[in-house]
Order: sequence, then structure tokens, then C-alpha cells
Amino acid sequence: MATTDRHAAPAAALALAHALAAAERGLSVLPLSRTKLPALRSPHHDDPLPTPCRGECGSFGHGVYDASSDPRRVRALFAAAPRATAYGVACGVPPHHLVGVDLDTKPGTDSSAALRELALRHLFTIPATVVVITPSDGRHVWLSGPPDVAVPNSVGRLAPGIDIRGAGGYLVGPGSLTAHGVYSAAPGTGHLRPAPCPPALLRLLLPPPAHPYHAAPDPDGQRGAGLVQFVLASHEGQRNTRLFWAACRAHENGLAETLTAPLVAAALQTGLTEQEARTTIASAARLTATRGRG
Repeated sequence: MATTDRHAAPAAALALAHALAAAERGLSVLPLSRTKLPALRSPHHDDPLPTPCRGECGSFGHGVYDASSDPRRVRALFAAAPRATAYGVACGVPPHHLVGVDLDTKPGTDSSAALRELALRHLFTIPATVVVITPSDGRHVWLSGPPDVAVPNSVGRLAPGIDIRGAGGYLVGPGSLTAHGVYSAAPGTGHLRPAPCPPALLRLLLPPPAHPYHAAPDPDGQRGAGLVQFVLASHEGQRNTRLFWAACRAHENGLAETLTAPLVAAALQTGLTEQEARTTIASAARLTATRGRG
């Protein structure tokens, strides 16, 4: 270990150790300060005009573009930032093309519940993967994306309290010490590889197409009949999921008033109680209204 490492403050030495362990797993890392910002000042800070440089100049201090999985470069980065007590993990770069789902704990929002409702609505599940617990008891869910797709960063676009870290962004790595506390891997997840992002979730994270396709309406007298049939075809274990999805589609297409009773009746035939059915439909109404206000 380099001399600079031996004489680093304990928190900085620990951050370097965690960063090197992450680099061994193929993750690209960079040193962060206690404020969670890149610890190295830009070499172009004093330039009279903005310099569009992403590290081409060869110097450190280009934020996430400094990130590397090369142990020698990682040590050099931390040697240049001896007060770094945290490290960031770059998103959107090989081999994992990391996508971070940041479930915040802002007052008045339940981001975990919002993600569950999105999963029900769009028929996906979050696989077993790395989950990092933040000092405020939030969650960072690590997923891997396809190599040919750049997932953009976003704040609250998916749902209130859910931020996305994609290409050009980074996540605070487990073991980091910040001004607000320590980031740690959720029990049983630290050894996992980032699991592939479910395709349905990936579609939600990408920008809408330039010319969205609008499906033709159902024939007269048949509007919404397909949604009712979708619920009637439910098997045990998917009844709530299918009802939730159908109710969301009904609200989005202005059919909620006419379809609520048929959807409840269909749900009763699949084995749900009336209370369960109406609770699920009400949940779909809340989520659809929230996304409409966004």
C-alpha cells in the first residue's frame, strides 16, 4: 500500500478500502467528500470560459468521468483526495451499466409504496439485487441495464420520491461515510451482482418516443371489454395484479366511471372479495391521478 494510504485518516482509509473492493467487482469508482460531491476540484475551475472536458486533458477533477475500476488509478485518485471519506459508483458504464433506483424518504411521500404500485401496474417485479441503505433510511436499488441503452437521470419523474441515476450519474457506495451518516448494504444483498432491470421498468425509465403510437379505440359498445376479460382470465396469485393493471388503464382512458362496476364483478368471479377489489381499484386511481399531476 502506498505511503499516502498508510497515513490517511481512518475514515479516508476505510473509504479507499471499500472503493478498491468495489473496483475488484468491476465497478468504476471515484472519491467523494462528506457532502457526497466529487472530492477533487476541477482543473478548469479558474478558466475564464467553461471548458467542455471530460478528462481528455489527462488531469483528475472531472467528476464521474474520473471513475475507474483500475486499482492503480483508484489509489491515485484517493491519494489526490486524502480527505475523501466516501466513494461513488459510476452508472451507465461497462460491465454492469448500472441503473440506480433511489427511494427517498421525503416527508409526505412513500416511495417504496409508489414503486410497488408501479410494479403492479406494469406487471414487473424487482429481482434480488444489491440494495444500499442510506443514512436517512432510504434505499438505493442497483440494477444493470443493457449495454446499448443510455438511461437518463431523473428526479421524481417516475413517481414522487423516486429518483433515477443513469448515464453520467453515480451512486454513493456502501461503506461510505458522509455528513449525514454511513451508507451500508442491506443484509443479504452485499454479495449479489446488480440484477438485470426488468424490461417493463426499463421502458418507464427511457424517454417517450418522438411519435407515440395511439391505439385505435375499441368498437362501439365494446370499450373496456378487453380489460374486463383480462381480469376474468386471472389465476390465483395474479388476481390483484391484473385488476390493478386494468383499473389503471381504465382511468387513463376515461373509462373508470363505466368500468368500475364491471371490474369489481369480474374480480369477484376470480375469487377476490368486494373490499379487496375496490381497494385495488382505488389504489390504481390514486397512482394514475398522481402521474397525471406530474
